[in-house]
Amino acid sequence: MKPMKPMHPSITIENLAERERAYSPSSCIGGNYQPFIADYGHQSQLARARAEALGGRWLELRYGSAAAQRADLCLPPAVTDSAATSEQGCALLVFIHGGYWQELAARDSLFAAADCIERGVAFCALDYTLAPAAQVGDIVQECRQALLALVAQAAALGIDAQRIVVAGSSAGAHLAAMVCLPGWQTPTQPLWQPRAAVLMSGVYWLEPLLGTSINEALGMDAAQARAQSPALLDLQGFPPTLLCWGEVETEAFKAQSTEFAALLAQAGSTCQSMEIAGRNHFDVALELTRPHSPIGRHTLALLTQLDAG
Repeated sequence: MKPMKPMHPSITIENLAERERAYSPSSCIGGNYQPFIADYGHQSQLARARAEALGGRWLELRYGSAAAQRADLCLPPAVTDSAATSEQGCALLVFIHGGYWQELAARDSLFAAADCIERGVAFCALDYTLAPAAQVGDIVQECRQALLALVAQAAALGIDAQRIVVAGSSAGAHLAAMVCLPGWQTPTQPLWQPRAAVLMSGVYWLEPLLGTSINEALGMDAAQARAQSPALLDLQGFPPTLLCWGEVETEAFKAQSTEFAALLAQAGSTCQSMEIAGRNHFDVALELTRPHSPIGRHTLALLTQLDAG
């Protein structure tokens, strides 16, 4: 087995009570994160309606037979009319929600849709089977299966498979990172990677979650946690990445991002990182495509082939 890459002390935290607090994002906002979850749903409803008003067409994509193996896809007007569809196809932003692999759904994750549709970019939010019905490794495989399904149908949908950007928040950032790792496809699957990634407030070393209440539904042991930790895997060939987090986060979450950014740089990947002033672990995700946000400007630049500089 490859030697483990060392973790920053802020990531490890030997004292269990301190580690529980450090990996509870709500500990920085008074303990109640439900208003932010409600806002996800509200902002998603607004974005869905605005995307429709802009001419966007919503589809359900099935990538497997299980109930949760589905995605909400919105296509911009240019690809709903075959006469207007270019041979190249449009770019696509795929968002993978967080919730510690145990909460939330695609319907809560549509808040970036209208900004994409306004710029001629397709948008997709993934659903996946939540723990404890699925283990983390199973969820990773579902997300990879979903991306391959999108790639397989890209031409028919009017999407350019080579211009897919994957984004995720919290546990969704972990899943997005696992999708971006090179070399996970089987010999019968296409060798495909996202063009770029936007990873917000992610968890890239999973072993610190062992022993905390977070792992009760996940049921990970040490070997499983290591196998599903992108920071411990081969990062050679990882696509260009933006790593970001909110100012109002625990030091453990900040260290997860800054240390993973350092590993990506060591592996030769193009990586930018930024802390977003005034944002916390939950509301930073809403910045994904907002044009006046540093995250939004970078994401939209990637998607519209502008210089993200």
